[in-house]
Amino acid sequence: MAVVSAVELIAGPGVGFLPLVSLGPAFAGLVGGWRRTALAGLTACVLCLGLGFYNGLFEGRRGLPALLSVAGVTAAGVVAAVMRQRREEELASVRSIAEVAQRVLLRPVPLAAGPLRIAVSYTSAVAEARIGGDLYEVVTSPAGVRIIVGDVQGKGLEAVESAAVVLGAFREAAHDEPDLPSVGERVERALNRHLSGERFVTAVLAEIGEGPNATLLNFGHPAPLIVRPAGEVGFAAPPDRALPLGLTPYVSQAPVPHEVPFAPGDQMLFYTDGVTEARDGAGRFYPLDERADLLKDPDPEAALRAVREDLVEHADGPLHDDAAMLLVRYRTACEEEQ
Repeated sequence: MAVVSAVELIAGPGVGFLPLVSLGPAFAGLVGGWRRTALAGLTACVLCLGLGFYNGLFEGRRGLPALLSVAGVTAAGVVAAVMRQRREEELASVRSIAEVAQRVLLRPVPLAAGPLRIAVSYTSAVAEARIGGDLYEVVTSPAGVRIIVGDVQGKGLEAVESAAVVLGAFREAAHDEPDLPSVGERVERALNRHLSGERFVTAVLAEIGEGPNATLLNFGHPAPLIVRPAGEVGFAAPPDRALPLGLTPYVSQAPVPHEVPFAPGDQMLFYTDGVTEARDGAGRFYPLDERADLLKDPDPEAALRAVREDLVEHADGPLHDDAAMLLVRYRTACEEEQ
């Protein structure tokens, strides 16, 4: 508005720039509230009147159309600002509800449980999303620390509902059931009451006690990555592939638990397929086992953050699927003393 006024004063009325003072309230309506827009519009009207009388535009037919255009743009800007503020308030309310839902569905995992140090990372494929179909939980039970990491088939609210059913059943069963297969059966029963059609949930359950081994029960989920202190890297794949949760009633044999050595200094990285199936520009999958050296940071959260940043860099843009990772470290004797 200042530039238009200066040009109008210097160049005179022949240039015809006076209606451009309406750009002030127009831009104010895009970035400010309705009061700011109205103030900009009032200022523009005052400038239009002053410059119009100064240049004698109201003696002819040019002054009134310029004033009406400024008033019209101001009115439209005020209405637009009011509507935008209402949408922003609704969006803020929805985000607040989503954050509460996330805290209920995916509660913060403990940083330490028994002899373990734990860190978790969740990267949503949708920038504004707070929750999705990936799930994780850590429960300290009389039998040891029990863990679940899973991925619900599909997207949207149905996936969130299925994830809530799985997590609710696991949280109860992890405290009550004597062994991992019983936990899996209880989660399976709860999920079968909820699911319809051919929907399913891939999941891996783990039980880590005071012994030298960790027990895993895999329902068609990607095998956890094991990293040894000496640098040895490998996947804790089950001896036989099993169907995901929700599909096991169609087979006669349930998944069989298997044990893997897990001693002080070892690390176990649980993840969903959004991690290993992330592609770069050439279509190559993310080589998780080749990036195991990123987990060498003494702080588990910093180590997991390095993997997440490397994953996003590998994808060179937003991920096409949710990616959850849960890192478990068996503390050494030195770390326990600290």
